[in-house]
Amino acid sequence: MAAKVLLVDDEAPFVEALSMRLENRGLNVQVAFSGNECLEKLEKDAHIDVVILDVKMPGLGGIETLRAVKSAYPLVEVIMLTGHATVESAIEGMKQGALDFLIKPCNIDLLMAKVKEAYSKKASQEEKIAEARAFNIALRRGD
Repeated sequence: MAAKVLLVDDEAPFVEALSMRLENRGLNVQVAFSGNECLEKLEKDAHIDVVILDVKMPGLGGIETLRAVKSAYPLVEVIMLTGHATVESAIEGMKQGALDFLIKPCNIDLLMAKVKEAYSKKASQEEKIAEARAFNIALRRGD
């Protein structure tokens, strides 16, 4: 099954180009053009695995969006992208739970590797949760 990715950036030409490149590599890509739209899409679709999130956006910025995503959807992995990198924003993003922080324009193969890593991490966490639930059910039944 292909990873379901939500690409969030306020620059429409960038979003269109990158989403096409990711889809051509087999990913299921949805797009959002703001932090608020990102949160709306996550609320409507519980199967999004990875969010690729721009740091600098008008309104709800990337770090604030990251906080909201990790608070409401802790298993969703987030990869931060920025064309305006600072060490401070990278450190803050990682503290808030981002899987990684990449500089735009980033190499598509590097981004794909990070998406695969994020997808695997989320799948592993979901598997552990399912195993814990099954164990608890077995305990209650006395197995």
